[in-house]
Amino acid sequence: MQSAFPPAIAVLAGGLATRLRPLTETIPKALVEVAGEPFLFHQLRQFQEQGFQKVVLCLGYLGEQVVAAVGGGEAFGLDVTCVDDGPTLKGTAGALLQALPHLGENFMVCYGDSYLPISFRAVHDAYITQEKPALMTVLKNQGRWDGSNVCYQEGCLLEYNKRNPSPEMQHIDYGLSMLSADLLSALPKDQPADLADLFHTLSLKGLLGSIEVTERFYEIGSPSGLKETEAYLSALPSC
Repeated sequence: MQSAFPPAIAVLAGGLATRLRPLTETIPKALVEVAGEPFLFHQLRQFQEQGFQKVVLCLGYLGEQVVAAVGGGEAFGLDVTCVDDGPTLKGTAGALLQALPHLGENFMVCYGDSYLPISFRAVHDAYITQEKPALMTVLKNQGRWDGSNVCYQEGCLLEYNKRNPSPEMQHIDYGLSMLSADLLSALPKDQPADLADLFHTLSLKGLLGSIEVTERFYEIGSPSGLKETEAYLSALPSC
């Protein structure tokens, strides 16, 4: 499998952010202020520092505000394309399907509410080495930061199940994946689709690669997560 680093990276940022209401009644979650600036700005700066050039923002709720704030990404040294879900949310996989023309043959995916202090290149290299159509980054969570949903043993991902996790699952989807565009091309274009369901099916077929990381993730999807992420990003050295 051939895919040079950096690929394009898609950011899933179209959710309604109901857990952060009333904070997100008038602004999208991506633009919530964290450590002095919109959270998305921290993500974009990290992407640039890690060598990315092409970023695709999959937007939905109040997405026009993100477009106005980021533009084409010039302020961050990036080429940013914004793809809006339209009047009805299409789900995470549906949003990626709509963005496929901008993503290339293989691309990375992360969430618009997560800050992931790891090497993105290492994830890319694992995807190339394992030669599976998708790869998930996993963390030994043991229920600490969110519900564990991955059965991972001896370096092998045996099952990912977000809908119905089992008690023996001690790892969690870290929030950074890489996949082939071919996986999404086969999805129906007229109905919502969730990336979690696609990854669950792939895991049961032995087609979901994995790489384990040890550094915890930070997220702003909940008030408690927002507080922790604020503290973490505020403590990072300034450029």
